[in-house]
Amino acid sequence: MNIILFEPHEVGKSLPRRDERTIHLLKVLRKKTGDSFEAGVLGGNKGTGRIESVRIDGSLIYSLDLRDEAPRRYPLRMAVGFPRPIQIRRILRDLSNLGILAIDLVGTELGEKSYRDTKLLSDGGARAALIEGAVQARDTMVPVLSAFNTLDEWLGERPWDKNNERKGSFRISPLLIAADNVRPEGALANLSAMGQSVVLAVGSERGWSDAEREKLENAGFLRLSMGDRVLRTETACVAAAVLALEKIGVLG
Repeated sequence: MNIILFEPHEVGKSLPRRDERTIHLLKVLRKKTGDSFEAGVLGGNKGTGRIESVRIDGSLIYSLDLRDEAPRRYPLRMAVGFPRPIQIRRILRDLSNLGILAIDLVGTELGEKSYRDTKLLSDGGARAALIEGAVQARDTMVPVLSAFNTLDEWLGERPWDKNNERKGSFRISPLLIAADNVRPEGALANLSAMGQSVVLAVGSERGWSDAEREKLENAGFLRLSMGDRVLRTETACVAAAVLALEKIGVLG
């Protein structure tokens, strides 16, 4: 753990003996009473924590001094065709680690329908993966996670329009991109998006159907390729996100 994160409701309460954070501090980092550690509150500030004491029952008493704001989120929203449940954890962790704004899991025509029934979205597994990515990045914020049954539902709701920035009286619309190697309109590597926000859609394992390509185009999405190779969903997500962040200009 690169930072010890606390849920807001946990602040002021002791950490139980068997809590993974207690184990990490005492067993892995070998911290003792009086030692400090990097800490933060999920959704809030970060700074330092201090071990005040370790009780006889093994629980840990700590204090927090959180004066620093969380790193800013990068203006990238990603939609991902529902992958295999075993991949969802890795995708959510890695995209959270990159600091993007939001992640939308979307059912697609060529995707396996059973993947949408994953319990990760209801049993806390998805949130745990997002937090793991934030911990690695020393961040206290996680991407907003949403799920949509179909591409039609996602395109109809247009969640990106709800958070558009404003400059004066003008609303700044994001650049809409769909990663697609079939008859693309250009290459993501050649995208010019400096200073813009981006919505980036990546299909499921078998990509987009022709009907979905038409729907994406009608909704204003540019279909751009990432080269000739067929990538695993999780590889495509990370590669596309890094390319987009580089084009936005936040990695320099």
